[in-house]
Amino acid sequence: MSTRLAFGGRRIDRTKPVEFRFNGKRLKGFEGDTLASALLANDQVMVGRSFKYHRPRGIVASGAEEPNALFNMGEGGRFEPNQRATTTELFDGLSVTSQNHWPSLEFDVGAINNRLARFFPAGFYYKTFMFPRFAWKHVYEPIVRQSAGLGKAPKERDADRYEHFHAFFDVVVIGGGVAGLQAAKAAGATGAKVLLMEQTADWGGRAVVDGGDVDGKPVADFVADTLAALDTMENVTRRSRMMGAGVYDHGYLLGYERLRDHCPDEPGPRHRLWRIRAGRIVTATGAIERPLSFAGNDVPGVMLASAVRDYIVDYGVSPGDRVVVVTNNDDAYRTAIAVRQAGLAVPVILDARLGGAGALAEEARTLGIRIETGMGVAKVLGGKRVEGVAICAQAGEGATLEKIPCDVVAMSGGWSPVVHLWSHCGGKLVWDEAQAHFRPDGKKPPLGADGAGFVIPAGAANGALSLGAGLADAQAAGRRAAADLGLKTTKRKSATPEVTEVSEAPMEPVWLMPQGAGIKLRMKAWLDYQNDVKVSDVQLAAREGYESVEHTKRYTTLGMATDQGKLSNINGLAILSDTLGRPIPQTGTTTFRPPYTPISMGAIAGEARGEIFQPLRRTPMHDWHEEQGAHWEPVGQWRRPYCYPKPGESHGDAVTREIKATRESLGLLDASTLGKLVVKGPDAGAFLDMLYTNMMSTLKPGRCRYGLMCSENGFLIDDGVVARIDDATFLCHTTTGGAERIHAHMEEWLQTEWWDWQVYVANVTEQYAQIGVVGPNARKVLEKLTEDDLSRDGFPFMAWKDVAFGEIGARVYRISFSGELSYEIAVPASQGRALWDRVLAAGNEYGVTPYGTEALHVMRAEKGFIMIGDETDGTVIPQDLGLHWAISKKKDDYLGKRAQARSHMSDPDRWKLVGLETVDGSVIPDGAYAVAEGVNANGQRNVQGRVTSTYFSPTLGRGIAMGLVLHGPDRMGEEIEFPGTDGKTYRARIVDPVFFDKDGEKQNV
Repeated sequence: MSTRLAFGGRRIDRTKPVEFRFNGKRLKGFEGDTLASALLANDQVMVGRSFKYHRPRGIVASGAEEPNALFNMGEGGRFEPNQRATTTELFDGLSVTSQNHWPSLEFDVGAINNRLARFFPAGFYYKTFMFPRFAWKHVYEPIVRQSAGLGKAPKERDADRYEHFHAFFDVVVIGGGVAGLQAAKAAGATGAKVLLMEQTADWGGRAVVDGGDVDGKPVADFVADTLAALDTMENVTRRSRMMGAGVYDHGYLLGYERLRDHCPDEPGPRHRLWRIRAGRIVTATGAIERPLSFAGNDVPGVMLASAVRDYIVDYGVSPGDRVVVVTNNDDAYRTAIAVRQAGLAVPVILDARLGGAGALAEEARTLGIRIETGMGVAKVLGGKRVEGVAICAQAGEGATLEKIPCDVVAMSGGWSPVVHLWSHCGGKLVWDEAQAHFRPDGKKPPLGADGAGFVIPAGAANGALSLGAGLADAQAAGRRAAADLGLKTTKRKSATPEVTEVSEAPMEPVWLMPQGAGIKLRMKAWLDYQNDVKVSDVQLAAREGYESVEHTKRYTTLGMATDQGKLSNINGLAILSDTLGRPIPQTGTTTFRPPYTPISMGAIAGEARGEIFQPLRRTPMHDWHEEQGAHWEPVGQWRRPYCYPKPGESHGDAVTREIKATRESLGLLDASTLGKLVVKGPDAGAFLDMLYTNMMSTLKPGRCRYGLMCSENGFLIDDGVVARIDDATFLCHTTTGGAERIHAHMEEWLQTEWWDWQVYVANVTEQYAQIGVVGPNARKVLEKLTEDDLSRDGFPFMAWKDVAFGEIGARVYRISFSGELSYEIAVPASQGRALWDRVLAAGNEYGVTPYGTEALHVMRAEKGFIMIGDETDGTVIPQDLGLHWAISKKKDDYLGKRAQARSHMSDPDRWKLVGLETVDGSVIPDGAYAVAEGVNANGQRNVQGRVTSTYFSPTLGRGIAMGLVLHGPDRMGEEIEFPGTDGKTYRARIVDPVFFDKDGEKQNV
């Protein structure tokens, strides 16, 4: 049985007992325990059930590679499924339940699947659920959906908070083992700004458990001395409980820091997601021990050899009284020695190599441990826990030579460097035949924008598995990272730590035990513990034609569990290679994708939740609008006044009043939400010529021009007025909802297509308040506030100029979206409210009336001006809207030009923009379709157009609309019908889309 030892446990504090619950049972541990070590200390060997066959599952590993020990953790707002016991630090009050069983862990009805396993081989889903067709919806799909997934979804709102953190470092070292410490120290000594992160709470990694001497001192003292040295360096930052989650282009790195998982009642955020830019990234992420594939290697009590000694040394936990060690390498001998030194029995070490081990074998024999070379495990005896092993010759077919009782099987199939982060951004791997693993190919690193590698592997992560080799490799990696950034190392080169190495015999790859195992043994030899993928499944996939490792992965689900194949992938692809009769490098690996281990949804969202999930954006005049009882309309992330209803006034009445007041005297509009993008640089004009359909480079400073912007597919995506500030600077206005989108659009083309152009784009939307002063009396009211010339001749239409309104400096644009005399005044946001109040006061004599977005829309429709999102829907091109005049015939190209030349785009049957007047003066429903004669293949009426905008026009006293109609401009005066959803048919006459002041006289007064 597993139990707590009376001594040992360097990471636990025996003076601080901790109580927790597992499946309702009250258990005890100590501060410093992981949930896994505490469960083993309480003899809880079986911790879950596998996904497909519901076989009993026990703890296999001691780190992030653990595939079995996944739990529903916490309660209420802190409930979270699939939490890994080996990485969960124990705390008082922790409550967990096991997963994937019913009604209980001990008695699981789903275990019937194990009895029927022969009917559920790899790919059975694809073969079973095809016939009969009707059964999918009514039989198969309900069963699959009920069975799918691990754990339970949280039902309550997350009670914790999370945050994002942005940081910049010269060198980031990922991994706090001895290699990571040495690399950070070497880089820090050059003066580089260094971040060192370790995913656990402990520093030193495996070396502290495995022992050894560095510079004549125990490795634990070396770790302590190095940490002390790092803490004296102001340029070095250390963070524990922080994982390197993913590496991306341009030195971008995600770090996942667990701040309060071990103390959930403490104040502060639970998790922090670091967004890091680094000059160089050193991956000192260590290596993962591989399991061996033999029959029954999934029985609870079969563990990685390194995990067994971790639990003994780190936590003072005995996984069992009698431990059989089975291995193909010398490292597992350290486990046998640790077990024996803890006072426990090691009945035998089964070494698959005929030649056996090196110096460690002699130490084991000295401790009285029996060693059998050329031997392996035929099968494990036991069901819910290990009871013994049947041993056999590794070269044979599995005939039992002896049965040995035991509680634990400690297995080691060699070590695989953790190459995930190296591979995330394109780093290539090379197969190391001697150590039977993939390691980073130093000649093919992830490349940065400068063409140089920006990720440097170190230590065991680079295939340097011994203590001495790992430290030397890490020292070189740290110094190289700094040198790549132009940082000079000290004149006196620091010495690489000296390590006395223990001689080891070469490892020998063992992918199946025994090598000639028959089908009955192979059907019980597991590769993927969580998804129940067996050796026989991979061999079946190969026989059925799945020769690509990626195809085999999906056909068998190998490596698709929550551990993403950390233990199973290398063994699986080796079995696939052997079955196909080709070398392992030719088979290759599956794709490594971030994150390295799962990160919480809360950390991904960060602060973006609740009220600040999508923060409301408010203009400087927002409070004034609120005080006036504005009815709000959401426009993108902004809230804009729809109208300002007075007491007893309907919204429609308010809109009518606002339009009439503006048309007859003076209106005031808060236009601050319109996008404002500054485009600056020697190539700014050429850049805008490519973005807009018309010429912008010929625009003179002090002048404005209306422009259309299309996607590369030719469809209209935005419009607005462009003002030229000086020879190298333009201000581009966008729609309210388009500022961020168009900014991103500009940046995408600058960074991917025209990266060598000298252009800078800044989004200054929120830096300026913008006020529209509109109506026949607009000039009169502004002349009361300034001495600058605002006359028609001194300030013509489509011009801009700087104007002083007393002490408030402003930039004024003579543009109009209403068809009236109009001035749009931009001032710093901090002065927006002051100017607004000043214009209101000056306009009292003219009956100044603030108006909202609906009045704005009606007035622009009366003038036939288009609105992005109304007249456009992602399928409309400028030519559809009669905007040929805004398309330059002088320039060779612009975004969308070639697309607009395609036959479909120039089809004469494309619907065109027209005005629509109802015969009876009513308002056509928004989005209504114009019907034509006949029906389509579905029996529906044919259509010949649709309404894009529709309003009641107070100016004209009737309903008006704009729409896209087949051959519309050629059918002026013709009447067409629009059936409404209210059962009424609306008859409308096709007219010019400009309903009011066609010649533009009012805006040019």
